Amino acid sequence: MQSFKCSAQDLVDFHGGEISRELFVNADIYREEQERVFARAWLYVGHATQVRNPGDFIVSKMGEESVILARDRAGEIHVFLNTCRHRGMKVCRYDEGNTKTFMCPYHGWSYGLDGKLIGVPDYQEAYKPAFDREEWRLVEVAQMAIFRGTIWATWDKSAPSFEEYLGEARFALDHALCPWDGGDGETEVLGSTQRWIIPSNWKIVAENFAGDALHVVSHRSVDLAGIGPSEGEGRRDDPGRLVVAAYPGGHGVMYGVRDATTVPNDYRGSRITAEYFRHCWKKRRARRGPTADIVPLVGTIFPNMSFHGQQPRTILVAHPLGVDRTEMWRIYFTDRGAPAEVKDFLRRYYVRYAGPAGMTEQDDMENWNYATAASRGVIARQYPYHYKAGLGAAKTSDLIPGIITDHPITTEQNPRVLYQRWAEYMDAGSWDHLLGKQSVIR
Repeated sequence: MQSFKCSAQDLVDFHGGEISRELFVNADIYREEQERVFARAWLYVGHATQVRNPGDFIVSKMGEESVILARDRAGEIHVFLNTCRHRGMKVCRYDEGNTKTFMCPYHGWSYGLDGKLIGVPDYQEAYKPAFDREEWRLVEVAQMAIFRGTIWATWDKSAPSFEEYLGEARFALDHALCPWDGGDGETEVLGSTQRWIIPSNWKIVAENFAGDALHVVSHRSVDLAGIGPSEGEGRRDDPGRLVVAAYPGGHGVMYGVRDATTVPNDYRGSRITAEYFRHCWKKRRARRGPTADIVPLVGTIFPNMSFHGQQPRTILVAHPLGVDRTEMWRIYFTDRGAPAEVKDFLRRYYVRYAGPAGMTEQDDMENWNYATAASRGVIARQYPYHYKAGLGAAKTSDLIPGIITDHPITTEQNPRVLYQRWAEYMDAGSWDHLLGKQSVIR
């Protein structure tokens, strides 16, 4: 680290299970991590079904940067920095749509869907000699990858491939994003993106979904109300046996392992939905064998993309806006080939469960917001957070990749690994250093 006068490793005691509050409230650290983390890591940008047709675009974010995700006339997908090369104005100010070009509203520079600078007012007369317009195209990401319909990008050309970046966490993301029948079909986004702002640091959100099983007490009222898809049973979806898995890249997942003879949900509110899922799970087990009943309940792909792999099927990205300000973007997705009644049933359940008006997300936000406010003070930030649960309990499994802690042991293994990897990013000068210093989990 540069602007904060110590090593990030001094703030993260991985083996002792203590994390400094400075990570969540220090403005110098926040500014440094925009360069050290978000300018180098692979970041989630969007879903391919949000730009299904040529000319389709959405405006997304990569860290603090506004980016355009667009499909060109040849069907190729691009991710561009959303800023004009002339004076920096946003060339696209709409959340989503379809267009032939992107024209800057300030001075009229125009760009094609492939990023090329195709129009400059008075180009022939005003610029003598003429400048090379190819050198002044929109800034494009260094690398982009598509995984199970999700689109990822990085600004760092020296970063490893996305598959290498995932490592063994690929197992979880594949299970979370594939169709319910476990095949190679497509999923699609339901509706548009939910967006809202919270007065919290982005890392506390990432940690929450990386495998924190301890905050179940926060959702006790929701469990008693029985808002899950089975309704009326006084619980959300029964996850089965809980297994927490951490990965050297900083990723963390909490799995539910079920008895292979059970059906995950009754879906009493919709007979068609119940029949659809029974049919899907029968196919899933035939295709995936023993791993079919290993469900990634929640997880975080470092640094800030979190997901629910069961119900609701959703992706949450915690975009940093400031040391104590985060913009939350949540999308919901389902099988593209599912019947319309199934999609409508799930859409109504999803928005009741998660998002800014969802019953569980409201609980989470209250925790995050109060924890941030209570940690800002001069005295409070002298005392570290406690992450000691499950120290020394990690092991390996033949069925689930990664370093795991199995039920009934409660653990904070995954947040420890997330912050250890964060510290490595903050102290490392390059990807060569990062690849040589991946977290030793045990």
